[in-house]
Amino acid sequence: MCGLCGEIRFDDAPIDLAALDSMNEALAPRGPDGRGVHLQGAVALGHRRLSIIDLSRHAAQPMVDSALGLSIAFNGCIYNYEALRTELQGLGYRFFSHGDTEVVLKAFHAWGADCVQRFHGMFAFAIAERDSGRLTLVRDRLGIKPLYYAERPGALRFASSLPALVAGGGVDTEIDPVALHHYMHFHAVVPAPYTILRGVRKLPPATIRVVEPDGRQRERTYWEPRFETPADERGFGFEDWQDRVLDALRRAVERRLVADVDVGVLLSGGLDSSLIVGLLAEQGQRGLNTFSVGFETVGEEVGDEFQYSDLIARHFGTAHHKIRVDSASRLLTELPNCVRAMAEPMVSHDAIGFFLLSQEVSRHVKVVQSGQGADEVFAGYHWYPPLVESQDPVAAYAAAFCDRSHAEYCRAVDPRFHGEDHSRALIASHFARPGAEAPVDKALRLDQLIMLVDDPVKRVDNMTMAWGLEARVPFLDHELVELAARIPDRFKLHDDGKGVLKAVGRRVIPAEVIDRPKGYFPVPALKYLRGDVLGFVRDLVTSPAARGRAIFQPGYVEELLAAPEAHITPLRGSKLWQVALLEMWFQQQGL
Repeated sequence: MCGLCGEIRFDDAPIDLAALDSMNEALAPRGPDGRGVHLQGAVALGHRRLSIIDLSRHAAQPMVDSALGLSIAFNGCIYNYEALRTELQGLGYRFFSHGDTEVVLKAFHAWGADCVQRFHGMFAFAIAERDSGRLTLVRDRLGIKPLYYAERPGALRFASSLPALVAGGGVDTEIDPVALHHYMHFHAVVPAPYTILRGVRKLPPATIRVVEPDGRQRERTYWEPRFETPADERGFGFEDWQDRVLDALRRAVERRLVADVDVGVLLSGGLDSSLIVGLLAEQGQRGLNTFSVGFETVGEEVGDEFQYSDLIARHFGTAHHKIRVDSASRLLTELPNCVRAMAEPMVSHDAIGFFLLSQEVSRHVKVVQSGQGADEVFAGYHWYPPLVESQDPVAAYAAAFCDRSHAEYCRAVDPRFHGEDHSRALIASHFARPGAEAPVDKALRLDQLIMLVDDPVKRVDNMTMAWGLEARVPFLDHELVELAARIPDRFKLHDDGKGVLKAVGRRVIPAEVIDRPKGYFPVPALKYLRGDVLGFVRDLVTSPAARGRAIFQPGYVEELLAAPEAHITPLRGSKLWQVALLEMWFQQQGL
């Protein structure tokens, strides 16, 4: 887990090493253990290292193999790297390090870009070929690791975060109107290749992008789950699917123990993270470090779920750490730091929870497993069951998920951002694609390939990496995802949704954390804006900077300020906070 950046030039101009250094420095929190730059012809690579596997200098990056004529900047972890290393040694390759980076490099030489099909893990990497001058950019199947890029005159720059590209200079920082529509309408989920800035794009998940030295570029998608049950599995019953999911989940959790440092768990006390703890205990992990966060209660909305995380910690004898944020002043002090750590504006309240939790966790361990992805993979959200009987699944999904109508969007933003209903068109186009027949599966595919990538997964990556902490997500093991996609929708939706995973959980963990209302990282103070928090938000949205930026129509902002608790999205978010968060992000990025 690290940060990478670089530039490839298509003209005779030299690499801007000062810009590369600025990008690399902006990535410092992602990799506090080392830095490096490598210049090779018209390509330069930069890297910030977080040492997890092979802590020696032999695994430093950018890594160069002069014999093969390849150099790499790599972010992530290949969990099956040892098996691949053995296979490559059998093909005659010799290794000078003991980590996964060199395995990626030699696998690329042996099998080309299709080497990614052999990888179990999370990854984004850039490989430069000395002899051809070609650059290859790759992102993992489910977009767990980020990769952004910016087209410039005669060049292409890339980095692990959007702010790093901005730090390099020369980026068009005007607001992208399509991205703004998604931010305001599609619950702040801005799908690739868009970002909120017109001059920055991001590589989609499961994508290989090849950049030739003359500037020609091509990309292809190398993976996508298929939501259909093959003939040889159609006779499986509910218990058969449980058995297969439990076996796959055991492998996924075990794979993510690969490290030369200790591995902990982010424990919310819900089914997903509790199941990870239970499976690790089952595999013999003792004294496991687990971590939870809680906030102050506002009105009747409780701000923590410690009763459930405590129950799991006691049951499995973990070394449990709790962080309490009991005051609005602490929240307000840390919010700007949290927002500054966002590669893109992320409106979900629990970003601050992950940020503060990661700060505490990083004092104890450098790697954690986390439960993100289980709801999107095993159908745990409330909008899935109603789709079964819906005559208009697109409308039903939009009504449950989207923050506002297109009409309200046009009333909210300045007329210069008006245009088509991009978010509804996105939903409709995904639902119309072949490969998923049941409406529930159509929604799951959209959520896995779009929403998951640019909401929960991005949030966890950004907030953990702000503190040099690596988060691993076993529910996004691609073999587990493929298996879940094949489960018939009637089994997925059993027991009010997430039926197979709940049944698996009952085999491993106490039922009290399963048979309860669905939880999350609650931050009531950002949902019900009152007192000092409301004053803070008011100052943001009425500041001279906000008025000068003129994203939102003044009348709409005043309407939200007059009754903030009356304007809550279907996903229980504050519309006023959404407006304020966008302005805060621009200010914290210096834009």
